Amino acid sequence: MIEGGDIVWSGQFGEEPKDITSGAVRHDYGDDLILPGFIDGHAHYPQTGVIASFGTQLLEWLEKYTFPEESLFSDLNYAREKASLFLDLLLSNGTTTAAVYCTVHRESAEAFFEEATSRNLRMIAGKVLMDRNAPLTVMDTALSGYEDTKSLIEKWHGRGRNLYAVTPRFAPTSTPEQLEACGALISEFDDVYLQTHVAENLDEIKWVADLFPNAASYQDVYAHYKMIGPRSLYGHAIHMDDADLAMAAETQTKFVHCPTSNLFMGSGLFDLNRVWKAGIDVMLGCDVGGGTSLSPFATMKAAYEIAQQAGFSLTPEVAFWLSTAGGAETLSLGDKIGRLEPGYEADIVVLNLKSTPIIQQRVERAESLRDILFAQMILADDRAIRAVYTSGNRIKAKQKITNGRDREQAR
Repeated sequence: MIEGGDIVWSGQFGEEPKDITSGAVRHDYGDDLILPGFIDGHAHYPQTGVIASFGTQLLEWLEKYTFPEESLFSDLNYAREKASLFLDLLLSNGTTTAAVYCTVHRESAEAFFEEATSRNLRMIAGKVLMDRNAPLTVMDTALSGYEDTKSLIEKWHGRGRNLYAVTPRFAPTSTPEQLEACGALISEFDDVYLQTHVAENLDEIKWVADLFPNAASYQDVYAHYKMIGPRSLYGHAIHMDDADLAMAAETQTKFVHCPTSNLFMGSGLFDLNRVWKAGIDVMLGCDVGGGTSLSPFATMKAAYEIAQQAGFSLTPEVAFWLSTAGGAETLSLGDKIGRLEPGYEADIVVLNLKSTPIIQQRVERAESLRDILFAQMILADDRAIRAVYTSGNRIKAKQKITNGRDREQAR
C-alpha cells in the first residue's frame, strides 16, 4: 500500500487494513515478483554514446572514446538529451537509484539533476573534477572545480530526492591542489558523497605511483587528502593489497564492483570474497560505458562468473540483496530505499519471472526460490521488467492483457 510516495503497509494479499484501502486503486500483477527498485553504485551517463567501443583498455579508452564524447556536454541541450536517454534506459532496466558521474562541465550536472527531478528519482551525481592530463575541452581548474561543485551542492543536494557526490575522475587527472579542494568540500558538507576510481588497471596504478611518489599506494593518495570514509564510493578496487583493504575497512570506505566493465576492459578480476572477509561493504555497478549493459541482471551474472574464477559461488539471494537492500545500506540510504516496508520510499520493480521461453522452461523446473532467482540473474534482461514505480508513481508498465493479470481496479 502506497500513499504520498511512501510505503504505508506491506503484507499478504487479502490482509490489507480496511481503513487504508477505501478508495484505493489496485494494480494487480498476478504471480509476478515485486521487488525494491534496483540500485547501481557506479555509472557514467555521458558515456552512454560510446558503449560497446572496440579494442582498448582503460587509459586508451579515455583518450580515444571518453574524452571526445564528454567534450560535447558543455552544450546544455545535448546534456539534457543524453541525461534523459540515460535515465529512461536505467528505468527500463528496473534501476531506480544510481551513483552517476557527469562530465567536467557544470551543464552536465545541471541537466542530470533536472531530468532526475522531473522523474522524482532518488539519484546521486556530481560534476567531474579534472584539472590535468586531459584535453582542454574536458578540464577545469582547482579553483573553478571547487567553486562549481560548491554551487551545485548548495543548489541540488537534498533538493527533492537529489544527492550530491564530489566527483574527481581519478587521481591522475587531478592536481594535488584539486584533491585538496575535494577534501575541503567533504569537510564543508559532511553529508555529501565522494565518488572516484581506484586500482582499476595496472598501467593506471603505475601512473599514479609516478605522479605521487610519496604515497604508499593508490588508495593512500586519497587518504592523504582526507577523501576516504563512510560516504566515499570507490569504483573497481581490483588490485588492492592487504594494507589497502585494512585501511578501507577501518575507515568504512565503500567499494563498487563493476564486473562487466572489468571484463570488457581487461582490467582484472575483483575478488569479492576476499574484500568481504576484510570487512568492507561492497555494492554492484554497471559502469556504463566501459560496462556493457545497464541491466542489473547482466551485472549480477558477470559478478557471479568472476567469483566462480576464485572458487566462490555468489548466491542469487546475495546478488539481489547487493542490488537492493545491500546497495542501499552501502549508500547510507538503508533507512529510505531498498526494502518493501512501511516508511520506505516506494521505488518498486515488478518482474515477470517467465519473460522469455528459455526462462519459462527453467522456472517451470525450479525446485526453490533460489532456482527462480538464479534463472533471472543469468538469463533475464529488460524484457523481465514488467513495471517500475518511483516514489509511488508508475512510470513504466507493460500492458499485456492476459487472463486479467494486468487489470487495474478502482475500489
